[in-house]
Amino acid sequence: MVKYDTEAIQFMNFFETSTKAKLKDCFEWNTFQVFVVEQGEIGKAIGKGGQTVLQLQKKLKKKIKIVEYSPELKTFINNLVSPLKLKSIEETESIVTLIPQDNQTRGVLIGRNAISLRALEQIIQRYFKIKEVKIGKPWEINQAD
Repeated sequence: MVKYDTEAIQFMNFFETSTKAKLKDCFEWNTFQVFVVEQGEIGKAIGKGGQTVLQLQKKLKKKIKIVEYSPELKTFINNLVSPLKLKSIEETESIVTLIPQDNQTRGVLIGRNAISLRALEQIIQRYFKIKEVKIGKPWEINQAD
């Protein structure tokens, strides 16, 4: 069970009041305050032309990222890493392997000392029963796909 501190609860209330979007979760990730909205709520949360996001960033004095929740693992991961693009997502025995489009995307997903990768893994584990997240090499994808 996830427990929220007072600051997170205040962020969540402020977000829902400002956007009228239904919120599922809220946490810090790297330099971002991440808001996970329920399915179908992403448009409300972002606002026309991204205006709501810009207003929230100003008021909270933090960078924010809004992610649409999906009960489908692969869809959720794609939403989470967006705007980065993945060639594929493979799941084998509770180990998820992300195959990035290119080496630059691979580097961003892993991060210095694998900090980004471990954070990504923890976020996914909040919603799905997985053991580990790995990042494959862009050229290792099965050519049969």
